[in-house]
Amino acid sequence: MPYVVSATWTAEPGQEAVVLDAIEKLAPLSRTEPGNRFYQAYQDPAEPSVFRLFEIYDDEEAYAAHGASVHFKELALEQAIPVLAHRERAFYETIG
Repeated sequence: MPYVVSATWTAEPGQEAVVLDAIEKLAPLSRTEPGNRFYQAYQDPAEPSVFRLFEIYDDEEAYAAHGASVHFKELALEQAIPVLAHRERAFYETIG
C-alpha cells in the first residue's frame, strides 16, 4: 500500500528564504526517486514561515530511502531543518 507523509516545517523568524531555497531544490530531486509517487510543497500565504510538504511513496522502505538520500541530507538535514522553529510529521497508509 502507498505510504503517505505530511510534514509541516515552520521557519525561525527571518529564515524563510533559507527554507524556501532548500525546498525548491529538494522537491524536484525527490520526485525523481524510485518509489516516489508524489511530492508537493506548499507555503502558507497567510503565514509565510509555514511550509507544508505532502509526499506519497510506494511503501515505507521508499520513504526511508528518501530520508537516506544525499539530497535530503544536504538540503533538509543540513540546510532547512537547522533553521526551523518547529517540525511536525505525520505518517499514513492508504485505504483501498
